[in-house]
Amino acid sequence: MLSTILSKIRKKFTIWSVGTRPGIVAIVLIVLVRLSGALQLIEWVTFDSFLRLRPSEPIDERIVIVGIDEADIQRIRNYPIPDREIAKLLRTLQKYRPRVIGLDIVRDLPVEPGHAELGATFKDIKNLILVEKVIPDSIKPPPDLPPEKIGFIDYLSDDDGKVRRALLGTNRPEDNKKYVFSLPLRLAQTYLKAEGIKLSNSIRDREAMRFGSTEIPRFFSNSGGYAGADDFGVQLLLNYRNGRKRFRTLSLQYINDKAAKGNSDLLRDILGDRIVLIGITAPSIKDFVNTSAIANLQPRGKIYGVEFHAHVTSQIVSAVLDGRPVLKTWSQGWEYLWIVAWGVLAIYLGRLTQSPLKNLVYVAAASLGLVGISYAFIVGGWWIPAAPALLVLVINGAILNTFYQYDRFLRFQIEIRQHTIERTFVLIHNGPLQTLANILRHVQDQDLEPNRLLEELKNLNWEIREVGDYLKLEALDREESLRLGSGLILDLKLPIRDLLYEVYSHTLQRNFPSFKTLKVKVYSFEPIEEQYLSLEQKRELCQFLEEALCNVGKHAKNLTRLSATGKQNKGWYTLSIKDNGSSICSSFEGRGTKQCLNLAKKLKGKFKRTCLGEKGTLCELTWPITGTNWNFASIKRNFTTKILKGRS
Repeated sequence: MLSTILSKIRKKFTIWSVGTRPGIVAIVLIVLVRLSGALQLIEWVTFDSFLRLRPSEPIDERIVIVGIDEADIQRIRNYPIPDREIAKLLRTLQKYRPRVIGLDIVRDLPVEPGHAELGATFKDIKNLILVEKVIPDSIKPPPDLPPEKIGFIDYLSDDDGKVRRALLGTNRPEDNKKYVFSLPLRLAQTYLKAEGIKLSNSIRDREAMRFGSTEIPRFFSNSGGYAGADDFGVQLLLNYRNGRKRFRTLSLQYINDKAAKGNSDLLRDILGDRIVLIGITAPSIKDFVNTSAIANLQPRGKIYGVEFHAHVTSQIVSAVLDGRPVLKTWSQGWEYLWIVAWGVLAIYLGRLTQSPLKNLVYVAAASLGLVGISYAFIVGGWWIPAAPALLVLVINGAILNTFYQYDRFLRFQIEIRQHTIERTFVLIHNGPLQTLANILRHVQDQDLEPNRLLEELKNLNWEIREVGDYLKLEALDREESLRLGSGLILDLKLPIRDLLYEVYSHTLQRNFPSFKTLKVKVYSFEPIEEQYLSLEQKRELCQFLEEALCNVGKHAKNLTRLSATGKQNKGWYTLSIKDNGSSICSSFEGRGTKQCLNLAKKLKGKFKRTCLGEKGTLCELTWPITGTNWNFASIKRNFTTKILKGRS
C-alpha cells in the first residue's frame, strides 16, 4: 500500500516537474531581465498610468503660484523681466503677509533697470527664498545672502525624459562638505516651522529627512521599477497632485491691477499665510518639466517649472499636516517574492484548467485582480511591481498553457494507446486464447481426433480474423459495441441487464469441456440506472462476466450447477458467478485475475475469488453505485473524446 502511494506521488511529482519547467524558466528570465533594467520603461509607464488614474484631488489652498505669462511679457516688452518689476512684485506680495515667498527666477546677473532696488528687496524680505543651480553646471545665487534663504531648482529626468523624482538635498559638486537644500524643501521647512514642526534626520534612516513624526522615505537606486539609478543626495519619489486645477495661479498683471485698485482684503484672503511661488508661465520661454503622471495637462505631458516646485512643496507639507501618502516601495526581497508568486499562480492555473478557453478566463480574471491590487496600493502610497508580475502571469498563464495542453494531449494519446492495447488483449484473451487453451488441453489429453483438431484450428483462425475485423469496425463506430469471444457483437447502448444476459447465454454456448456436464443454469441481473454507467464501464463489466464464465468452462471439473447474479444492496452492486465444480482454485494470479483487480480499483470497489472446496468457486465483484464515482469516469472519457475530435 505504502509503495503504491509513493509511486503515485513520484508520478505526480514527475508530471508537475516536467510541466512546470518552462514556467520556472520564464519566472527566472523575467527576474533577470528586471535586474538588468530592461523593464524600467514598462514599469515607469505603468506607474505613471496608475498615478494619472487616481481620483481627482482638490486644489491645495496652501500654495499660490504667481505666474509671469505671455501677456505680462508683452506688457513689459522685455525679457528677462527687469529687476525693478520683480522688486515691485515682491514688495506688493509682502504687504499681504504670505508665510513664505519662493522666487523661481534666477538672478545671478543684473537685469537693469532696478538691480540695486532688487538687491535691497532681497535683504529686506526675511521670508523670501531665492534660487540657484548646483548640477550639472552651477548658477550662483544673488550674493551676500544667508544659506537658509537659498534653495536649488535642479530636477532629475529619467531616460525617457520624464521627471518622477525630486532632489531634496545634496552636497555641492565643487565642495563636498557644503550641503544644500532644494527650493521646495526650503519652502516647506519655513512653512512648517511656523507650525512648530522642525526638519531633522530620520530615525530609521539617518540620511533621510523627517518633519516631526513624519518621515520622508528616501529613494534608493533600485526602488520600485528602477534598476541601478543614481541615488545621490536625498531623493523623493514624486506623488503629483491629480486634478484639473492643482494650485491657484495668478498673473503678474492680476496682482498689480488688484493692488492698484485697493483690493487689499481680496489679496490678503488669497495670499495671506500661504506659500507663494513666483515663476515663468509663458510657453515661449519653455520652462517645462515633462511628466505623464498628471491627467488633463495642457500642454500635454508638460508642467511649468514653477508648478513642479509647487508639487514637491505640496507633497511634503500635505504629508506632514494632512497625512497624504508619500510614495514608498517594498524591499527587493518582497518585490521578487511578489513576482515569483504570480508566476507560480499562473503555472498552477495552467495545470489546473482543462481547456484553453477556461484558462484564458482565469488568467484574465487574475490579471484584473493584479491590476486592481496594484492600483489600490498606489492610491495608498505604495509602488509595487505590477508590470513584471503581469508579464510573468500572462506568459505562464496564457502562452505556456499551449505547452500544457500539448503535453496533456500527448499523455492522453499514450493513455488511449495503452487502453487500446489492453482492450485488444482482452478481446483476444476472451476469444481466440480461450479456444486455443481448450485445444491445447485436448491435445495434451490426446482425446481429439485429427479431423476434429483441424476443424478447431480453422475455427481459431476464423476467430482471430474476426477479432481483427471487429477492431477495425470499432475504430469507425466510436467504440459503441463489444465483441464477445463467441463472435457475437453487442450494442453497448443497451441496458446493462440485457448486456449481461447476452454475455451469460452466449458464453455458455461456447465449446468448453466443463459446460458439457452443466445441468442447472441460474441467472438474475438487477438493472442499474443508465446515468451511472458509461459505455466503457459497461464494456468492462461484460468482459469481467465473460472472463469469469470462461474460467468456469475451462477449469471447473464435474460442473453441474452455475449461477450468475447481479444484486443491489444499500447503494452497492454485487456481480457474482458461483459454480459447484472442482479444481478451479489457485493462488496464482493470471492475466484475468489482474484485470478483475484493476476493474475493482477503477470502480472503487473490491474483487474476491473464494474457493468453496469441493463445492466449487465464488467469483464476486462489488462496487458502489454513486453518481460521483461513475460520472467522473464518464466525464474523463468524454473529455478525451473531445480532445481527439478537436485535434482531428
